[in-house]
Amino acid sequence: MQVRIFKLPKTAMQSGRSNTKHWVMEFEPTAARSVEPLMGWVASPDTNQQVRLTFESKEEAVALAKKRGYMYSVDEPQERVVRPKSYADNFSNRRLARWTH
Repeated sequence: MQVRIFKLPKTAMQSGRSNTKHWVMEFEPTAARSVEPLMGWVASPDTNQQVRLTFESKEEAVALAKKRGYMYSVDEPQERVVRPKSYADNFSNRRLARWTH
């Protein structure tokens, strides 16, 4: 079985970065999804797609994948770039464009 180990990205909402602290292990899909003819629901015979395991560290997730004999891939998170800004820079004489309301 193939698993993917990654960190969840920050949501686009105003919530903080609390969900980005844990590492997640998800199983890659092994069967295609199909539409049920009676109800029109999407179904799959692969129930591992519903499983999502969380870990405190990447090493714990990799250790479990090795212990169970799963093939795994680790997606490293992108580092967050914080550029220092100040409100006074909006009114600086060195701006390239004019400041308008």
